[in-house]
Amino acid sequence: MTAPAQRAEHTHRFCIAPMLELSDHHCRFFWRLLTRRALLYTEMVTTGALIHGDRERFLHYDACEHPVALQLGGSDPAELARCARWARDWGYDEVNLNCGCPSDRVRSGRFGACLMAQPQRVVDCVSAMRDAVELPVTVKHRIGIDAMESYQELVDFVAPVAQAGCEVFIVHARKAWLQGLSPRQNREIPPLNYPWVYRLKRDLPRLTIVINGGIRTLDDCRAHLEQVDGVMLGREAYQNPWLLANVDGELFGMDKPAQSRDDVMARLLPYVERQVARGVHLNHITRHILGLYQGVPGARKFRRHLSENAYGRAAGPEVLAQAHNLLREAAGCSPSSTAL
Repeated sequence: MTAPAQRAEHTHRFCIAPMLELSDHHCRFFWRLLTRRALLYTEMVTTGALIHGDRERFLHYDACEHPVALQLGGSDPAELARCARWARDWGYDEVNLNCGCPSDRVRSGRFGACLMAQPQRVVDCVSAMRDAVELPVTVKHRIGIDAMESYQELVDFVAPVAQAGCEVFIVHARKAWLQGLSPRQNREIPPLNYPWVYRLKRDLPRLTIVINGGIRTLDDCRAHLEQVDGVMLGREAYQNPWLLANVDGELFGMDKPAQSRDDVMARLLPYVERQVARGVHLNHITRHILGLYQGVPGARKFRRHLSENAYGRAAGPEVLAQAHNLLREAAGCSPSSTAL
């Protein structure tokens, strides 16, 4: 275990969602080059993986990622408390309990979205984690599952969990159908119901309410922030990461950390060199940056070159330089003689 870095003061005004198999520590390092203020979340990590698996692999992060929250999947209060202590020891800024994931794997483990049918179980889990650590303990959930059809049922889930000490609720403004829809379909088919999330903030004003689901632009973010405390983006931030370069300026009134996409690439290169030298496969990093040049001439060639050439064991930073030169050629510039 590496020594934990200083925990960061953080706000939920703009968050990037936990995304399975996407928001790993390489991806979060890349995002941090684009925004200093966004609150980053890990992939969901199950309590079983931390207790019985490779803890270093699941908990490792770069100090620059702060503020960063660990999302846990589980339903056993004692196990969640144990994992929350590891989150504290590793220096995470927050622990988040997943009550929104609808996948078969999560359902079979009786956690994720199915916990919305067991508010007392969530109360017990939150209480155990709060007793174990002083870190903020937050919950991410849906507006309902399956036969839950009323706004009051949403309140009946949130209110007792708030009484247990949870002050931040990240609400995906769609129901989850635990039977009949895949996780991807559950992100797209159930209709968005933003008014319920707005109403939740009005009815429980002391809570921090963060809205998630279907948010694609910073204009969308500003509109939601007139009603709730924070916004969370997921797939849009991953597929169109340059959007994040304007977050600090437009939502926090701060200077942008990256002035151009090329600036991001130049700052990413030393990280790539370090990781490849440690034995990390290049594609484990480059798969996260395929959308960086979206909408720019040559972007398709950039993506194709990385997709086809970053998988070999011998692939190194030169693959990035080659992909970047394809962009330069598409823009009518001569190839760069430097690494980038």
